[in-house]
Amino acid sequence: MPTAFVLINTEIGSETDVLKELKKVEGVEEPFAVYGVYDIVARVRADTMDRLKEIVTWRIRRLDKVRSTLTMIVVEDKQ
Repeated sequence: MPTAFVLINTEIGSETDVLKELKKVEGVEEPFAVYGVYDIVARVRADTMDRLKEIVTWRIRRLDKVRSTLTMIVVEDKQ
């Protein structure tokens, strides 16, 4: 099952709003607000790589108040 970690920068002060919206997106598992360079880290899973790309490109990156993302696709899942 394709998995990725998506690191998200939001507009200042909008972390909570974006986190709430992320929790509604199918495929987004374990979104966390974090301190550091990025504001949110989310694990995303999908049935296929194409579906994973679709979730990141069309659902997460287009959320209101998301400024930028960095997607790290998992190469090996030890589960």
